Amino acid sequence: MANVFAKSTLGKYVQNIKASPRELFFNFRLLFSTTVYAMTAMAITWDQGSSSVIPSLPGFAKMYGITSAANPAQVTNFISIVYLGAGVGSFFSYFLNDRIGRLWSLRVYFAVWMSGQLIATFSNGKMPALYTARIVSGLGIGPLTVTGPMSIVEIAPTEFRGLLSVWFGIVLLLSLMVANLTVYASYVHISPSHLQYQIVWFVPIMVSFLVIVASIWTLESPRWLMMVGREEEAIRSLIQLRGLPLEHERVSSELADIKKQIQEEHARFGENGGFKAVLRETFLVKANLRRVFQTAFAYALAQITGANSVTSYLVPILSLMGLGGDQARNLLLAAMYSMAKLFYTIIAAFFFVDALGRRNSLFIGITFQLISDVYIGVYLKYRQAGSVAPGSSEGAIAAIFIHGFGFAVGLLSLPYVFGAELWPNGIRSFGSAISQSFHWLFFFAILRATPSILSSMHNWGAFIFFAGWCAIALVYIFFSVPETAGLAIEQLDAVFREPWYKTYVSSRRQQQRGLTALNGLPVIDQEVGQQSPGVADAKVKGGTEANHK
Repeated sequence: MANVFAKSTLGKYVQNIKASPRELFFNFRLLFSTTVYAMTAMAITWDQGSSSVIPSLPGFAKMYGITSAANPAQVTNFISIVYLGAGVGSFFSYFLNDRIGRLWSLRVYFAVWMSGQLIATFSNGKMPALYTARIVSGLGIGPLTVTGPMSIVEIAPTEFRGLLSVWFGIVLLLSLMVANLTVYASYVHISPSHLQYQIVWFVPIMVSFLVIVASIWTLESPRWLMMVGREEEAIRSLIQLRGLPLEHERVSSELADIKKQIQEEHARFGENGGFKAVLRETFLVKANLRRVFQTAFAYALAQITGANSVTSYLVPILSLMGLGGDQARNLLLAAMYSMAKLFYTIIAAFFFVDALGRRNSLFIGITFQLISDVYIGVYLKYRQAGSVAPGSSEGAIAAIFIHGFGFAVGLLSLPYVFGAELWPNGIRSFGSAISQSFHWLFFFAILRATPSILSSMHNWGAFIFFAGWCAIALVYIFFSVPETAGLAIEQLDAVFREPWYKTYVSSRRQQQRGLTALNGLPVIDQEVGQQSPGVADAKVKGGTEANHK
């Protein structure tokens, strides 16, 4: 039994943690920097949480001519247009991220988003001004979702990179919950007027300003610093992020791996290869093209399995299910739903993503989504026929919350983790930019299409459609998604050089090599019977340098 546990993903995670220096886990500078980078998630879900329910505010409805917040067709433009800006902004973020660094990019994108919020706050019922504000906000939102996950992946230790990366997801849901509660509080405590919605748009501006101030004490990514030739700064940043001296084999090994990969990339494409070199490496190198497909498909599945459609159109969907009520009840249900998803994400962060692994988390989460989609679809069909069983409406509410749990465990945070950690250092910024650009443009398309999907499929058919995509997702994950928990970023190159149908096996082999290296043993390549030149060599090299000093 003990041997079975030791070979499991959870067992290997425990071994990995035990073999790691305590300084990695109790490091204020690492945790503070991670928190600041994770705050980039605030923008997208504040917008998602507020835009999905703000049309229910009488002050907003009166000012902008919304007659029914429960009508998907009437609010779809207002809800979805921000994602058009997010898609465009995500793509062009590449041209800043690698030039001015992760920290300055964060500050610039927050400033853009704050500008959009200010325009919306003072749009005074003018619909063109409101739509302009939504697009400008999107131009900040999209790049923030590129920079945040990428920066966390680049500063996080391998041993619990998934746990730190999911902080981004926790902030996603925390922001969603606070946005919904802010709208609810505005409805309850402020008389119908323009102030009802202006407060909702202005509050995050103050929080964003505090994040920009906090970024002064945040550490820059050592991988970016090394990539642009600022080696001394990169070493200082890595030492502070790990809480260990340069002579420690854990730091010297990681530093050697980073330098080795960047030197190989510069050797292939030149130190300043330019945009054309990045395009060639991304789309003409087979392993990297597979990364493009994998991240794009992960983001597509996150949308087409229905979770964000439920979140963005929660009030109309509750009305279709006969579970809606007056405005106060709808706003409170939306707030409770977002609060539940926050707790689910915290559970996912501590008990799923690193401990059970990325693949197992996806399998569990998507299975819960599939079951709840089927239940909601069947419930809607029988309700429309007028033959709903007693108690089934309570089951439908439970299914909505189960759907949220499944999404939080699987497809909410993990595509962001994959979208940041799968790329080599030289094209991580560009890879993250194009994958997020696809994500938000696809998100825009799905949100625009959701009202049509509901009406054309008689409402119930839409959820069976979402369930079908959940089934496809499970098959795809089984064959093509690697287990990246416990793998150093630089180890992922070896995983993607294998054929697609060996992806999972290759990732497990790399995990074993990593554990062997952490335990101080030589890493033997199972296929050729030789010591691997990866992690073990870097560790030996680091130890040699330390002894020499």
